[in-house]
Amino acid sequence: MIDKQVAPGSKGVSVDLLATVDLGRELEGMAGRQLRMRMFTMEPGAVFGPSHDHRGRPGLVYVLQGVITDHRDGVATDYGPGVGWPEDRNTTHWLENRGSTTAIEISVDIVGQEGSHG
Repeated sequence: MIDKQVAPGSKGVSVDLLATVDLGRELEGMAGRQLRMRMFTMEPGAVFGPSHDHRGRPGLVYVLQGVITDHRDGVATDYGPGVGWPEDRNTTHWLENRGSTTAIEISVDIVGQEGSHG
């Protein structure tokens, strides 16, 4: 519970857009949506916050390198390297790299064409 109260703002994180696919051209009923792949690089001590949700923006995360701590519902869970976590309509969280090495994750999600944050 304390995590939600003290979730800091972002620092030490860089985000690179790797690819997008216009889903409206691929699947009926998906006009205005895109499949997006991004790479997040988190330096030691980095934070990706404050708490944010994934309503209307479901996704999956794969940790390529290092360990990323996911804070949600008052619980801190370490992931990586390997399969990370799902991000669905019930997800409200923030992330950090509590380790001493750079952590890298690949995030794939579905967003509106304008692309929302997070």
